Amino acid sequence: MNDRELLEYAAKAAELQIDKSAYNGGGVWNDGFDCMGNAVLDWHNGVTWNPLTDDGDALRLAAHLRLRIDCGLLTCEVHYNWDEVESFGLVEIITERIAGKVMEGTRRAIVRAAAEIGKVMK
Repeated sequence: MNDRELLEYAAKAAELQIDKSAYNGGGVWNDGFDCMGNAVLDWHNGVTWNPLTDDGDALRLAAHLRLRIDCGLLTCEVHYNWDEVESFGLVEIITERIAGKVMEGTRRAIVRAAAEIGKVMK
């Protein structure tokens, strides 16, 4: 899954609407992303969202989804439980190698977990 797909599914999990409107400043070829790869929530007011690069966006996403984050020296694990009723407490784990880039690896693990949640949402 590429970064745009990750962001689209993560936005869905976070209940955020990416602005793909041609009439709100995005233009006729608007795909909902700016030239920097940020998801645009509001073209008119310049509101962007990218938890892959922004610590604040990643933390708000993790808090909204009640993710548990556990980082060690080499990996970061994000634990999530999307459907407590059906899984009877079964927790899914996303592991991302951090290799010296703790913040980048942590943000990516958060977004990957959120994307997995977003994929199963209707």
